[in-house]
Amino acid sequence: MIIDVFSDPICPWCFIGKRRMEKALELNGLTGRVTVRWRAFQLNPSMPPEGMDRADYLALKFGGGERATEIYDMIGVAGKGVGIPFEFDRIARTPNTIKAHRLIRFAGRSDLDGAVAEMLFQRYFLEGKDIGDNNVLCEIAGACGLDREETRVWLAGNGEDEEVRKEHDFAVSMNIDGVPCFIVESRYAVVGAQEPEAFGPVFDLVREEERQAAGP
Repeated sequence: MIIDVFSDPICPWCFIGKRRMEKALELNGLTGRVTVRWRAFQLNPSMPPEGMDRADYLALKFGGGERATEIYDMIGVAGKGVGIPFEFDRIARTPNTIKAHRLIRFAGRSDLDGAVAEMLFQRYFLEGKDIGDNNVLCEIAGACGLDREETRVWLAGNGEDEEVRKEHDFAVSMNIDGVPCFIVESRYAVVGAQEPEAFGPVFDLVREEERQAAGP
């Protein structure tokens, strides 16, 4: 079974959704038996390459810090429910995530894309690191088992840049206008950070189709 996860590393609901998907796999006896492919989606595709000051971003997106606090308090409660202690106050910059997505694709060559996706979430939401910064991305790469200097050279170029942008555009063409979005076997979608139980009927449907295809 293959699950394509359209996600953005600066999306807190994507972090929550990852945890809920993992729980769903556990509940359905599928842990370690599913191929998860991380797909690029940018919440802010027009973000300047250097990112933005967090306060400026919150003012632009939410009209100010007060409204942002209300929203993030709600997300924080959801995060605690899946073991994520969000530290939104530690975030100083909102990055452009094109390099983070490129790093995920680069890591995929070594089957480390899942590890890198997890570490990007952790560094950003738990430590407030700027995951648009090459030094931070190289540290993440090294922590996940990639060669740091090879990663630094990779990030200095533009490898996979066009592919990331095309993947985002493809998601938009599929009417994906928010993330996370989980596409199971290229046919069935679980939209949003739904509870683990939401995945069950989809998994059951796919397994039944597989049984029928296998024949008597």
